[in-house]
Amino acid sequence: MNIQVLYILPLLIFLSEFHLSHSAKCHPEDKKVLLAIKKYYNNAYETISWDPSTGCCGWNSVSCGERTDRIDGIDFSYSPDITGHITELFGDLPYLESLSLHKIPGLIGTIPHSITKLTKLKSLIISWTNISGPIPSYLGEVNSLTFLDLSFNNLSGSIPPSLAELRNLEGLRLDRNKLSQSIPESFGNLTPSLQYLYLSHNQLSGTLPKGWGDLPFLIVELQRNKLEGDVKFLFKKNKDIQRVDFSRNQLEFDMSDADFPESLFNLDFNHNKIYGSLPQSLVKLDNAHLNVSYNRLCGKIPVGGRLQERGYSAFFHNKCLCGDPLPDCSKH
Repeated sequence: MNIQVLYILPLLIFLSEFHLSHSAKCHPEDKKVLLAIKKYYNNAYETISWDPSTGCCGWNSVSCGERTDRIDGIDFSYSPDITGHITELFGDLPYLESLSLHKIPGLIGTIPHSITKLTKLKSLIISWTNISGPIPSYLGEVNSLTFLDLSFNNLSGSIPPSLAELRNLEGLRLDRNKLSQSIPESFGNLTPSLQYLYLSHNQLSGTLPKGWGDLPFLIVELQRNKLEGDVKFLFKKNKDIQRVDFSRNQLEFDMSDADFPESLFNLDFNHNKIYGSLPQSLVKLDNAHLNVSYNRLCGKIPVGGRLQERGYSAFFHNKCLCGDPLPDCSKH
């Protein structure tokens, strides 16, 4: 017998036995809850093909903790056969760390209060569904969350100030909804651990919280809202900020003295009311996507870096902006 087979065969047997023993395990309370969820969604055969005669740790769409053998993850993403409301039963899985309900168009209704019972929940994804109504303020009680994604739904009303109480958040997505009114004042005191903030494609108005100037964001997307005012303060202390998109808002400020950090690889201000001249700091953005079109800017485009490579469409439709790649300033 090949000597490699002598070494590999026992390992394969061990791994096989480990998988069988692990998948056979199932805490009876968790199994009871999962079977109730299956019944609630009318067995949803394509997604929830769970055999009650087997251990729930081996069922599809769920995961178990290796040390606890308790259900710690549910992923029902891409499940067109699941319809109805988000069941309160999810709250009866006390070890749940991750719940993903992504691209389930049949989901309707609101986010259940039972979510607050999940004291170990780190990731909550409810996106690309048809849930509606306001974002419940009690989500601010789930302080174990590190990632909250409620994007691409039909959520309306204002952003609850209580979300600022989630002090472990690293990413927050509320984009592509019907949220309105101003960004809550409490968001000026968001946790410093929050690096990714997506609030785009809503109907948000007013100005940005001034406290954002002290937060170390990496990505801020607020395009296609109705935001106003000056946002230059966002760049002064966020030296590692990488992506900023404020396109299609109602921002109105003098851009002349803005100081943009070299870390930026996307800066989009198109379709606003920004005036003044383009600052020299833009020449530092060697690798950035840049768009300042459809504003009220004037003066000569700074020469240097890769600004002249950005193309005509990155600068056109301004009041009196000129110079390469736009027409020469002598023609104005």
